[in-house]
Amino acid sequence: QPQLVESGGGLVQAGGSLRLSCKGSGFKLDDFSIAWFRQAPGKEREGVSCAGRNDDSTYYPESVKERFKISRDNAQNMVYLEMNNLKPEDTAVYYCAVDSVQFVHAKCIPYEYTFWGQGTQVTVSS
Repeated sequence: QPQLVESGGGLVQAGGSLRLSCKGSGFKLDDFSIAWFRQAPGKEREGVSCAGRNDDSTYYPESVKERFKISRDNAQNMVYLEMNNLKPEDTAVYYCAVDSVQFVHAKCIPYEYTFWGQGTQVTVSS
């Protein structure tokens, strides 16, 4: 059973940067599609960075485009989210997710992903 553990969240001032990490175990990351989602209080969970098969295809919503970047280290079974120029509206719990289906085109819809981490809080102060 795949397991995911996120880390790297915290409190940062607007304009700052954070790098979230997600350690996978119980599976081989090479064979999985990867994604990061976030959920703010009272809001639906939304995809912020998603990568398809071989990371050839990536998706970023307009709200984070040019500021967020998803990456992976298959050898370490790690998924990363680099976040720059953070804004107060980026405040949320961030979740790492993977699925064994290798999407040809990146998908950023929660129900497409089977395995989830427990989440890490990111708070951006103004």
